[in-house]
This record gives sequence, C-alpha cells and structure tokens, in this order.
Amino acid sequence: MLIGYMRVSSTDERQSVALQRDALIAAGVDERHLHQDRASGARDDRPGLKACMAELRAGDVLVVWKLDRLGRSLSHLIRIVEDLKARGVAFRSLTEAMDTASPHGSFLFNLFGTLAEYERALITERVNAGLASARLRGRRGGRPPAIDAETVGQIVAALEGGTSKASICRTFRVPRSTLIDTLKRIGWAGAGKTPVAAPAG
Repeated sequence: MLIGYMRVSSTDERQSVALQRDALIAAGVDERHLHQDRASGARDDRPGLKACMAELRAGDVLVVWKLDRLGRSLSHLIRIVEDLKARGVAFRSLTEAMDTASPHGSFLFNLFGTLAEYERALITERVNAGLASARLRGRRGGRPPAIDAETVGQIVAALEGGTSKASICRTFRVPRSTLIDTLKRIGWAGAGKTPVAAPAG
C-alpha cells in the first residue's frame, strides 16, 4: 500500500498542500491514506507524521513529494528512512525520483548514509574542539563536566537532526538548565534558543 505524507511550514499561512496532494494522488496514493502537517520541519512531534508512521506496515511504501517535506536535515532524514527499512517499509520521493525499493534508489540512499556519517564525525570534532577551547579559557579543575564529551556529541547530533531540547532532556535524563549550560560551554550556536522554523516552501 502507498501511504502519503505532506507538510507545509507553519510560518506561512498562504502555503497549501494542494500541489503535494495532487502529485501524491497522481503517483497512486489513495486520498484516504494521506497524512499532513502544518509545522516546521524542525519539530519532531508532528502529529500527522506520527499518524503516518503508525499506519505503515511491512510491504508498504511511504511517498513524499520532496525530501525536505519529511526530514529537517540529512541526518534526520536518514534516521527516519533507516527506521522504515528496519520495519520492511520502502520510501519514495517524487521530486528527487528516489525509490529505496529500486537498486538505483538504494544506492543513492547508501551514499546519503555515508554523508550522514561524515556529518556526525564533523559534529563530534566540533564538540571536542569546543571542549578544548573551554579548557584553554580556564575551565580546569573543579567539578567534572555534567555531561561527558561522547554524550555531548550525541546530543548535538540529535539537535542538529531536528530533535527538540525537551526530547533531548527526556532521552538523556538531563535537566534543561544543565543542557543549556553545556551547549553554551562548547559554543554551540543554538544554545538557549528556540529552534528556528525551517524555510517556507
């Protein structure tokens, strides 16, 4: 079964899912199996996406009009599709002509997976550089960091993949104040800020 997902940004009331709906229906998705959100791609608590994921079963295909309708970043998108693959669900993006059920689509996504690993490595390197810089500025002795470097790297990767700070706090069991202090200490650009909505379109 083909299951469709559509999303428009919450920042632009003029946007409509009509274009996406028409494309998905033309691709064979039954209108009864379309799910949609009016929300930033940065949010990881989109109700339409949750309902879509809940409907998918092994052998189904998740269809989107464009990759950025599903994931906020490459690493976020990779995580979603890897989860689908583990469940026996294929993924198709109409604009990019990607279909993980085909050999060509599978190759492209494996390539994207390699790029995502590279992105995670860069994030870890950036975190370690931030910690080293903090030590050079006088952060020596005293109490050890509340969150170790490896966990900080995982947290930053999750944040840059679109996970909210509230979700991070629950998953890693850290107080929000500790999380914000740690992100400020390593110089992460999003420390203490509300996630910015993804660009409209």
